[in-house]
Amino acid sequence: MSPLQQLGRGVSFPLAPDLRSGRLLYLDADDVVRQSIQLILETEPGERLMRPTFGCGLRRHLMKPNTSATRALIRRDVEKALENFEPRIRLETVGVDPGDDPSMILIRIAYAHRLDGRKDNLVYPFYLE
Repeated sequence: MSPLQQLGRGVSFPLAPDLRSGRLLYLDADDVVRQSIQLILETEPGERLMRPTFGCGLRRHLMKPNTSATRALIRRDVEKALENFEPRIRLETVGVDPGDDPSMILIRIAYAHRLDGRKDNLVYPFYLE
């Protein structure tokens, strides 16, 4: 079994049909890991009934000023959540930078897959307002 196969396969979220076959759309390998990271970032702790600690809790930062202190808190929350809930990756860096819009921040996540060391990254825009 190749390392890409070991990363898994799963149904896309949100659920969507594959337009060619009419069946549910499935994601493989890198896309599954990327989707998992996004799900962690978008989930609030307490939102999942059977996993009350799952999630990052970014919404607690809504309506806060786009300051270095707020961005440092967000960075800490992202690092903690990804280390706790995504065992398939090794975090390299998490950067939280102001975006073009005063209410936007860009969460830049650089990571390596634990199976084979392949590097990848994700930029997640988050609006404070």
